[in-house]
Amino acid sequence: MTSFRPRTASRFPARTLALAVASMAAFAAQAQVSPSTAGTSTYSATRSSWIPYTTNGYIGASVGRSKYGIDNRVGNALNFDDSDTMGKIYAGGQINRNFGLEFGYLHFGNAERGGGTVRAQGINLSAVGRLPLNEQFDIFGKVGTTYGWTRSSANAGSGYQSGNENGFGISYGVGASYFFTPQWGIVAEWESHRMKFVGERQNVKAATIGVQYRF
Repeated sequence: MTSFRPRTASRFPARTLALAVASMAAFAAQAQVSPSTAGTSTYSATRSSWIPYTTNGYIGASVGRSKYGIDNRVGNALNFDDSDTMGKIYAGGQINRNFGLEFGYLHFGNAERGGGTVRAQGINLSAVGRLPLNEQFDIFGKVGTTYGWTRSSANAGSGYQSGNENGFGISYGVGASYFFTPQWGIVAEWESHRMKFVGERQNVKAATIGVQYRF
């Protein structure tokens, strides 16, 4: 039997997102922080947004770690690694001070199982609820849907299927943000996305940290 040797998957999306986070962070570090403006709430119904029917727009980029909901049914006989570096870019806007919408692209990196690889990426739309704790710090929760594209490969006889799939699945998450200027902040999140793979659906989870810029 000819053994299957998976191709090395490109890390370009994750590296690009990491570069975006680093660039935004470097720009933020150069921002002037005035004692009179640092942490001041900038919510205003007249501020612009890229998302229709919203105001107070923002963009962000994050990197972190994904965890695929895959099993290791063949034990240690073949490669198995259910996590990888992942990243995302997104834009959002507020319907009012406490509720908003967010749209983004996520690349979850690659998992390994059955002598092959599993890859997932998707586009997400979420409703976001925010609870400001003070002028600089808030927590939030989100729920929505992710349209995902997945690709799976495996050795023949491993018990896993190979092929491509796509479709919608529910998503949800929680997080916190800290704004050290009225425009620039740091955001930490945990998310779960229900993704369609060949022959099954799996939850792909992600923990990320990144920067956000408010218009």
